[in-house]
Amino acid sequence: MEDDVQEQTLEQFKDKRLGGWGILQLTAGTGLAVYAMWAGVLMPGFRRVPLKLQVPYMPASKKQVGNVMSLLKGRSGGFADLGSGDGRIVLEASRQGFSPAVGYELNPWLLRLSRFYAWKAGLYGRVSYRREDLWKVDLSGYRNISIFLAPSVLTLLQEKLLVELPEDALIIAGRFPFPDWTPCRIEGQGVDRAWAYSIEAIRKQNQSKDIQSSEKSS
Repeated sequence: MEDDVQEQTLEQFKDKRLGGWGILQLTAGTGLAVYAMWAGVLMPGFRRVPLKLQVPYMPASKKQVGNVMSLLKGRSGGFADLGSGDGRIVLEASRQGFSPAVGYELNPWLLRLSRFYAWKAGLYGRVSYRREDLWKVDLSGYRNISIFLAPSVLTLLQEKLLVELPEDALIIAGRFPFPDWTPCRIEGQGVDRAWAYSIEAIRKQNQSKDIQSSEKSS
């Protein structure tokens, strides 16, 4: 089932028409100005990248942002977007009242783009974009997490999130679901789909699995 979702998502990436602005954003995402000139040559081969490898940076669509916010409706507190790209999800989270609203992104080009968008939206002082190693960031102060990352990264992130996040935290995964977790809600379809995960529920599921495993081995 997970592979079917990933295949469907990658197929929609392949068919997506970026246009001039999309290519410009991809240029910022890669940090290679020459990308825009040669995009027409590179994309056909790039589309054949295996599922298990990293997927290309793609800016979140309005539907994707809307699905994330829908799953977070009625919640408050700190918000963090892990791998925040051009920062648009962080901006919308701030508009919806989440504070602090922080984006973590290693790519310096995307950080500059994020800060430009924040300035343009008049939210520069209300949001924060940080270039920090995701694995070294302390997430314990956030009740709300958004993640648009590749499946291989999600697998590695599971343990960190379970250890650090507070009991009432909610995690929203976009485009790809967490491979080992059961979502509490799903919003949208195809490439716009988002999955919500309750840390409290995931921990209870894991405890139940540990008990069952212990009983079988005894």
